[in-house]
Amino acid sequence: MDTAKMPGHWLLARMGKRVLRPGGVVMTGRLLDALTIGPDDDVVEFAPGLGMTARETLKRHPKSFTAIERDQAAAEMVRQYLQGDHQKCVVAGAAATGLASQCATVVYGEAMLTMQPVEEKRRIVGEAARLLKPGGRYGIHEFALVPDDIAESIRKELIRDISTSIHHTAIPLTVSQWCELLSSKGLEIVTQTAVSMSLLGPRRLIRDEGLGRALRFVWNVARNGQARRRVLAMRRTFRKYQDHIKAIMLVGRKTS
Repeated sequence: MDTAKMPGHWLLARMGKRVLRPGGVVMTGRLLDALTIGPDDDVVEFAPGLGMTARETLKRHPKSFTAIERDQAAAEMVRQYLQGDHQKCVVAGAAATGLASQCATVVYGEAMLTMQPVEEKRRIVGEAARLLKPGGRYGIHEFALVPDDIAESIRKELIRDISTSIHHTAIPLTVSQWCELLSSKGLEIVTQTAVSMSLLGPRRLIRDEGLGRALRFVWNVARNGQARRRVLAMRRTFRKYQDHIKAIMLVGRKTS
């Protein structure tokens, strides 16, 4: 795919960035800690992408792990780090996985709900709730708009500019709207955390990637004119709206 046209997350990955989550490795770690994954858990991950979080999950030795990935090529990448009969990748959409009801104790997804229309968000969260056993946990790690009463004019401008910058529709919700979305599907919020969204900031880049990989990423971007223009445009857009976007992590528990 042409560098000038591909979605922002794939552009960053092509340039060598591995961590593509809004709150970085720190927020992902908090998510996994809050989900308390252990040897008794049957885990489902929606849209594992490059597999950074999946690898961390597998280090916690769940009883089973199922990745749901709609792209066949991406699914093949996922299967390269899965082992044994209890680890698998299913090619399907997160809104209709084809898995049995109440087959999981933990379901999670990162940086994927934001990219969906509101009704698709509802379907995906509803599917997560369907998969969970009573008492099971569902975790998300997404973009959030702040404050909750953000002006409609700013919200529309932000969504337009970010979607244009990353070449993919992005529809983040406010913190209260994310909470309401999970609650509407029978999920009681048990953990909530929000941090600054500094995806392309220098300190965040080094923290997420390590110094060596961060320098390689910068070098790759600098050598590619189209990539450089796009990455700088994304960074400018994120900085423009830094007072109105956060990375949010929520965990909801299925109540019945």
